[in-house]
Amino acid sequence: MAEDKVTRLAREIYQNVGGPENVSKLIHCMTRVRMTIKDTSKVDMAGLKAIDGVMGVVEEDTLQVVVGPGTVNKVAAAMVEQVGVGLGEDFPTAKATGVEAGLTDREKVEARAAEVKAAQKAKQKQTPIKRILKSISNIFIPLIPVFVGAGLIGGIAAIMSNLLVAGDIGKSWTDFVAVLNVIKNGVFAYLVIYVGINSANEFGATPGLGGVIGAVTLLNGITPEAPLHNIFNGQALTAGQGGVIGVIFAVWVLAIIEKRLHKIIPDSIDIIVTPTISLLVVGVFTIFLVMPIAGVISNSLVGGINWVLEVGGAFSGFILGLFFLPMVMFGLHQILTPIHIEMINKTGATPLLPILAMAGAGQVGAALALWIRCRKNKELTNLIKGALPVGFLGIGEPLIYGVTLPLGRPFITACIGGGIGGAVVGWLGNIGAIAIGPSGIALIPLINNGHWLGYVAGLLAAYIGGFIATYFFGVPKEATLPKEA
Repeated sequence: MAEDKVTRLAREIYQNVGGPENVSKLIHCMTRVRMTIKDTSKVDMAGLKAIDGVMGVVEEDTLQVVVGPGTVNKVAAAMVEQVGVGLGEDFPTAKATGVEAGLTDREKVEARAAEVKAAQKAKQKQTPIKRILKSISNIFIPLIPVFVGAGLIGGIAAIMSNLLVAGDIGKSWTDFVAVLNVIKNGVFAYLVIYVGINSANEFGATPGLGGVIGAVTLLNGITPEAPLHNIFNGQALTAGQGGVIGVIFAVWVLAIIEKRLHKIIPDSIDIIVTPTISLLVVGVFTIFLVMPIAGVISNSLVGGINWVLEVGGAFSGFILGLFFLPMVMFGLHQILTPIHIEMINKTGATPLLPILAMAGAGQVGAALALWIRCRKNKELTNLIKGALPVGFLGIGEPLIYGVTLPLGRPFITACIGGGIGGAVVGWLGNIGAIAIGPSGIALIPLINNGHWLGYVAGLLAAYIGGFIATYFFGVPKEATLPKEA
């Protein structure tokens, strides 16, 4: 019986990373299988890149294998199922899997030495900023499908509400619109709870306790007639003040306190005392310190970004669109996720996402130019043909890591195209997305207040800008030479 694509990819990825015993943890995002590697010297990078179906490989704090949307979740599931763990869970040690039992004493020592060496190397490469960004990524990546689905449902509800007001559809649709809004609000109204649970998983606290700390910020049971007061200015605290930024910090503190209590509380009463003290201490801390301070930070971030976009207009849009892909390469884009969410919570939309989405559109324009200029290079054009469809839908990794970045100059000209698209969106203004997740054409249904034509104008500008810049200035001579697939 022929081996299916998912099983083959899982097997060949393991073969080229040193086997499951060389992986300590595995997760995935929209396009990449992300593995924490024990000994990087055992990884065959050339072999990984040569696998049929692998569109690129990225080395950061994790080893990231780009296999594309739709495929990645199946491959990742097959890989963790093979070793009997869940996504994000620690892989069994070599001893537990029986691998160590088959080694000679010398091989065991060499394996242990390599593992320690790899651990030390990982510690040296890690910086506080990288650790923070990795944690933010791990907290929000599992929620991206939720944001996309709920955002699209919310968009449909908004359109139908407008049609109801205009009288274009009958009142019989009222209940259906209400149902759509209930589904949407199930995500966004209680987002802090989901973030609290994911933060607890990331920082090593009890997930349920993390969810409760998130819920604390909703101030359930507090009414405007009898509010809790900000201890710094005496004003009434508002539900959700501080947003997800405050929740992440509060749950981090929860993890520290809970771990410390587990060490000092006797086992016989630990299950009673530890959660009680943890919730009481961190709950009070969250309400009276985290919410006021995080509220100021959140308001400042949202207000500052809106001010920059309003004042800078096209220039701000150009800079953001130009430099977004380099930020992605260094993993710095993860810090934008909580900012997007705070902007959506406070204003109903994030104006940053439509501008940053132009970076991927610039890649599409660059790829089209390469397709035309390098049509004799069958290997390159076949890569482009495989990556373009998802590129139009906003999944840019296959184009970035499989086409433009390896060639060098096209990556730069593609970024210029992204800057041009960003300038158009920034110049038009008032273009925001009501949810995060997709970009490219797939983001059109999530553009707020019917401003999707302005977003489409930005996409077209980025396509054209990336095409022209690449066609005339971004094609390496060697890429135009004939080469068979």
